[in-house]
Amino acid sequence: MARLTRRGLVLAAVLGGLGLVPGLAHAACKGVAPDQKPQNTFAQDIGRSLDQIREDGWMEFALYDDFRPWSWSEDGTPRGIDVDLANLIAADLGVKARIRLVTSSETLDADLLNYVYKGATVGGRVSDVMLHVPYDVEYACRFDQVVFTGQYAVERLAIAYGTADYPEKGPVPAVFRFDPVGVENDSISDFFLTSVAHGATADKVHRYKSTAAAMAGLSAHEVMAVMGPRAELDANLAPGLAVHEPPLLGLAKSKWTLGAAISLQHRPLAYAVDDAVASALEDGRIAAIFAGYGVDFRPPER
Repeated sequence: MARLTRRGLVLAAVLGGLGLVPGLAHAACKGVAPDQKPQNTFAQDIGRSLDQIREDGWMEFALYDDFRPWSWSEDGTPRGIDVDLANLIAADLGVKARIRLVTSSETLDADLLNYVYKGATVGGRVSDVMLHVPYDVEYACRFDQVVFTGQYAVERLAIAYGTADYPEKGPVPAVFRFDPVGVENDSISDFFLTSVAHGATADKVHRYKSTAAAMAGLSAHEVMAVMGPRAELDANLAPGLAVHEPPLLGLAKSKWTLGAAISLQHRPLAYAVDDAVASALEDGRIAAIFAGYGVDFRPPER
């Protein structure tokens, strides 16, 4: 269920929304009552201020585990795009980054509660910043315990395919009524493709434990294509494979903005993180991180 949350149901909600633009959030939230109520939590239980972080000389980032190319552990060392971004942000603030690889919960609400503004009920604690949080104006309006900031990239759904199978142009979802396609089980791509043509594609959809496993199936000619998030497809490309982003008719929105989440009580930290991200977008450092992992980069509208 955790994988469904991170790569499926959470993002499914985001796909119907708009990207959050700093400075416009308050106007967009006019007339919207927040669902989340203030928590009776002592200040020491909900993270550290920017001044305290600088005094301590380090800041902690909560990143999803087992989530290549974004964040994972390799021989005990955290690696990935989000890991490199965390190190970049920390360096800009003049401190060291500490990486906390966490397991996703059943909802984004629970992830934010567990890692950003309260901590899990049993043995829980929060981190200073959580990365890879999808943006949505309506969601941000309802969730008033968290500052959503630091937009750093746009992720989008795409289709990887064998160029020998599709020599002239890449496939569109309609062809998967006839051609086998791989998806991560219980993902947006899974839900979308099984609904195409009122279920006519259902027997052609092959489900794998991850997008990476689906890409291995594509290389092994078990399927002719794979649909999933562009970054995960790019990171698993092999010779003879290509990726494209065709129109996905019937899907409200096929792309979403990624950013950071920080406790509402630490707005100065949120501003500092956003400034660090904005600077790294402008000078190309974030684009270089993506290039280092062989992932196509699309900057967000800020």
